[in-house]
Amino acid sequence: MDIKKNLLAFGLLTMVLACATNPFTGKKTMAFVSNDQLFPAAFAQYNQVLTENKVITGTADAEMITRVGERIAVAAERWLSANGYQGYLDDYKWEYKLIESEQVNAWCMPGGKIAFYTGILPIAENETGIAAIMGHEVAHALANHGQQRMSAAYIQQGLAVAGNIALANDQQALNIFNQSYGVVSNVGGMLPFSRSHETEADKIGVYLMAIAGYNPDEAANLWERMKAKSGGQAPPEFMSTHPSNDSRIQNLKALAPKAKEEAKKFGINSFRPIN
Repeated sequence: MDIKKNLLAFGLLTMVLACATNPFTGKKTMAFVSNDQLFPAAFAQYNQVLTENKVITGTADAEMITRVGERIAVAAERWLSANGYQGYLDDYKWEYKLIESEQVNAWCMPGGKIAFYTGILPIAENETGIAAIMGHEVAHALANHGQQRMSAAYIQQGLAVAGNIALANDQQALNIFNQSYGVVSNVGGMLPFSRSHETEADKIGVYLMAIAGYNPDEAANLWERMKAKSGGQAPPEFMSTHPSNDSRIQNLKALAPKAKEEAKKFGINSFRPIN
């Protein structure tokens, strides 16, 4: 019993001490891995991806990825500074690369390393579509979602170990626990956690694209095209890491007017034409 109590006390103390503040929500978030550890590992992984793939340079598309990325980064800096987070991005090392691949994908590593695959360009369709994707991916990095997912994984693993210790003398209960824990912890914990990150990144992303001078109305249009590309085939939302396309489209439509109002605070009263 003392072992169980000590494990619980240690876990609670760790969760209290290992927290960071999300600058966009003001909420405390899990941070079991510091950015001092996370960023170098992310930068190394990014460089490995670049060496293992064909990076496109010198083309209009490659230049557009860099141009949009730089504008989104400036928008993030402006928003953070205006809201009392000066210096928040000091350790970020922005980099924007276009990779030749049929994958319909783009991502941003913790610390600001960004990759777009050529397979997503037809769905983006235009520079404003690129800005919608860029804003969303950058938002994941700014809100430290990678750090939070790693921290949540540690908790998931820790609870599994604690459960096995607590039930060590009851083999039947231990078997039931081990058979069900993975499904329950994923469906009831990790998947909703991931979906909340996607929804948060959508909100931050449309704000950033608007402050960068891109029309946030295009974000919902982008996801209409994403939905069409998928042919409507997707797992039930509760079994997915992402919100459903319909939920996302509805949410982005509701967020666009708010993003426009936010952009006005930074002197943005009109947007670049969508072409």
